[in-house]
Amino acid sequence: MKVVEAAIRVAEEGDGPPIAAIYGPYVRDTAISFEIEPPTAPMMADRIARTLETHPWLVAEIGGKVVGYAYAGKHRERPAYRWTVDTTIYLDTSVHRRGIGRALYLILLEILRDQGFRSAFAEIVLPNAGSIRLHESLGFGAIGIHEHIGFKLGCWHDIGYWRMALAQPTLSPCEPVAFADLRVTSGFVKRLQLVVSE
Repeated sequence: MKVVEAAIRVAEEGDGPPIAAIYGPYVRDTAISFEIEPPTAPMMADRIARTLETHPWLVAEIGGKVVGYAYAGKHRERPAYRWTVDTTIYLDTSVHRRGIGRALYLILLEILRDQGFRSAFAEIVLPNAGSIRLHESLGFGAIGIHEHIGFKLGCWHDIGYWRMALAQPTLSPCEPVAFADLRVTSGFVKRLQLVVSE
């Protein structure tokens, strides 16, 4: 066993290339993502910039290399949904089951609470035991399945839905704070130590 130094920070547009490299194999080779063509690095940079205006996008680094990312976004466009977010996480396959996904998610959820969001949803293409285990260990609860909702790689796939309550509902909720208006965006870095197998 050895101790590995990792860091979690707010993403930047310059992270487009490593994020595209992490995400590409999931798009090309699996049904975990329902995209068909892997986004280019400039496309990912644009997604990061647009997301950070309103929601957090975090990256995890080991030795200065981006090895994973997590972000949140609108659950739906209509105004009454504005207290609800969808969450997304992807890791380089070389760092699965090292605690990086959990660390990313815990910080992401903390920021979402600070912003004033009430519910977080995760959509998981089934089967995906690892993702289900991660989400349920963090407190997400299963709420249902859409059967045969996506066709990719020659077959139909189901999506399961998981929800986490970020705060108790109130009759006069405060408006969520845009991520760009939070102080955490400036120089935010969370350092952690991971114990991993050689």
